[in-house]
Amino acid sequence: MRIIVTGGAGRLGRSVASALAEAGHEVVSVDRTDPGLPGVEGRTADLLDHDATHELFATLRPDAVVHLAAIAVPFSAPEHVILSTNQTLAFTALTAGIAAGATRLLAASSPTVIGYGAPHGWTPEALPITEEHRVAPWNAYALSKVAIESTVAMLARAHGDTVVTGAFRPCFVVSPEEWEGAPTQQGHTIVDRLADPALAAVSLYNYVDARDAGRFVAAWIDRADARHSGEVYFVGADDALALAPLSTLLPAHVPSTAGFADGLIDRAAAFSSAKATAHLGWRPEHDWRSALSPAEAARLTDLLAADSGRPATTPAPAPAPR
Repeated sequence: MRIIVTGGAGRLGRSVASALAEAGHEVVSVDRTDPGLPGVEGRTADLLDHDATHELFATLRPDAVVHLAAIAVPFSAPEHVILSTNQTLAFTALTAGIAAGATRLLAASSPTVIGYGAPHGWTPEALPITEEHRVAPWNAYALSKVAIESTVAMLARAHGDTVVTGAFRPCFVVSPEEWEGAPTQQGHTIVDRLADPALAAVSLYNYVDARDAGRFVAAWIDRADARHSGEVYFVGADDALALAPLSTLLPAHVPSTAGFADGLIDRAAAFSSAKATAHLGWRPEHDWRSALSPAEAARLTDLLAADSGRPATTPAPAPAPR
């Protein structure tokens, strides 16, 4: 299958494009830069240019479009710029795909549509959070993702069973180099997030390995059908990005979750990907304990020892064997 991946040079896009290429698809990345990935053709384009994008897609004649291109971090640009850019990118790429003959369209949304972190309070309907939870965006980034989900649903209604559409909400994406100590999109490292629970509390300790997100996209491309067209999926790790159970951490750092988090014991995550498993047979393969490099695991042990004022003699949660 010939697949266009918009944003294929990005943190998530590189893993998605690679996963699709490894699955045997003919992959074309369309982004501002060429990702330089084995088995992936790179095309540079301004996806905000409606006519040029439609012309490029018509030339490429894709069977499917995976839309990832976006301003990826809340508040990293003026609010009106984030909203208009992300909405326009999605609408242009998805409609260009249909016009060029694509019959499968998948777009990236975000768990932030749920509304956690709202400055004037947020209370979950239930934990773990599923796709049935109401959306309550409180910033332009989250609102743009709600608009993208609505666009996906609109296209499903408009085209019936001739086009299969979907959206997915990847949790906090961790690229392979970030397990080795490279900074995340927030500027700190994974070890920093583990050592200081306040850093990951804002996202309810969610995360997903970028390679697992890539495998989800490959599974959706291969298995999604008209019965589930227009639907949304959470895509996250089975465990929380935390050292302690969320039944303890969440009420301490997000007080509004008290009374909801009691069942999040052991390593349980705040978000459920059960729908993706049920519909597509996808499950995450990576977790932070096995993915964190030995050097970063040792650094985590040292940080925890320094915080407690004791020598770093016992590795705190060292990663499991690879």
